[in-house]
Amino acid sequence: MLVNNSDVIAALITPPGRGGVGIIRLSGDNLDRFFDGFLGFKPTPRYAHFQPFLTADGDQIDEGIVLYFASPNSYTGEHILELQGHGGPVVMDILLRRALELGARQARPGEFSERAFLNGKMDLTQVEAVADLIDAGSEQAARGAIKTLQGQFSRQVSQLLEHLIQLRVYVEAAIDFPEEEVDFLSDGKIEQGLLNLGLELKALLANVSQGALLREGISVVIAGKPNAGKSSLLNALSGHDLAIVTDVPGTTRDVLRQQINIDGMPLHIIDTAGLRATDDTVERHGIERAQDEIKRADQILLLIDASEQYDLSVDSLCQHAGADFSQANNVTFVLNKTDRPGYVAVHAGHGQHPVIEISAKTGAGLPDLKQHLKNCAGYVSAGEGLFSARRRHISALQKTEVCIAQALEQLLTVEAGELIAEDLKQAQHALGAITGDYTSDDLLGEIFSSFCIGK
Repeated sequence: MLVNNSDVIAALITPPGRGGVGIIRLSGDNLDRFFDGFLGFKPTPRYAHFQPFLTADGDQIDEGIVLYFASPNSYTGEHILELQGHGGPVVMDILLRRALELGARQARPGEFSERAFLNGKMDLTQVEAVADLIDAGSEQAARGAIKTLQGQFSRQVSQLLEHLIQLRVYVEAAIDFPEEEVDFLSDGKIEQGLLNLGLELKALLANVSQGALLREGISVVIAGKPNAGKSSLLNALSGHDLAIVTDVPGTTRDVLRQQINIDGMPLHIIDTAGLRATDDTVERHGIERAQDEIKRADQILLLIDASEQYDLSVDSLCQHAGADFSQANNVTFVLNKTDRPGYVAVHAGHGQHPVIEISAKTGAGLPDLKQHLKNCAGYVSAGEGLFSARRRHISALQKTEVCIAQALEQLLTVEAGELIAEDLKQAQHALGAITGDYTSDDLLGEIFSSFCIGK
């Protein structure tokens, strides 16, 4: 992924297609030939020029705003030239081809942000926040991404890393004086330092877990027998008539997906075909897809028609849901159609399987169901201090926790300074992978390849 960064790259940085404005961005160490080729002069840094954009023969391609940002005071840390013209696809294509004629190379996805990272303008969490801000599905997610982009997450990681390095230096310095090592290991400073690191990690991990939920959310599959009201629940949760609802069993034969937000947390709702034995080939394929989605789901809502005869035993609930989920720990039984005459509220759960009463038709019980899903995910709320994060950050912090715990165990049992120092070194590497201090080209390639061209 990481290639020669001495060449000039160019890309359309506005969405392709017709629009009021289109922008071509160039970035590199030397843009003199592009100044001459497009403009005939070198623009003033951080000054907006209204200029014609020229061909090799001096003919006008378009006219618009020229912005020049001189290195290192730019997004990438290199010289940047932006040509802001009329947003027609033909005009933008001509300008981009002109840039390539002058010696630029078409930028790869995320290459501008990659150069910003390599030139120290952003760390890896901030680079990821750029993508998260673009992809934000809610106002809360956008605010969280901005906080990470501003460095709120990075500062907490850096502070923790500083404390870890200080403790590691203290340990390794003492190893150089073996005659003092026993006193050094038993003086209580290392134990207290490791305990403090553990507490800091726990607090940061809690915040990062919330931030990852804010960005990624959870997947929720709605399952059950035909005509239990699964599609009605999908429509009620989304607020739109996405799924066809009829009294005919087996109307839904494929998987329907919709994302909703609960206090900023994305819920990926998946409506599935009704679970039953059938000879219909198409419906059977739909049921197989439903079973695949159920296996992958973070949470499963098993819908039951509350107008049927049942009791609150697990066997009875599973029978009415159309499948045996008695051993699953991510299942909620949802009693639907509680608005029908004669229904008697149960207000009960059974062991590890909660039971929630709703009416997808009237909306009764839906707030309780949404709160329940928040609780299942462990999501609190998108508070003022919440920043965006990713699952890889959680993994890195968990690995750091393991290393710190191992170091503490070494201290309390073996009392070997070299082993403690090695655990602290591994913890430092795991923590540094979050911001990109220690990372691999494979990880960088995966991150930047998810960007759009022009960012």
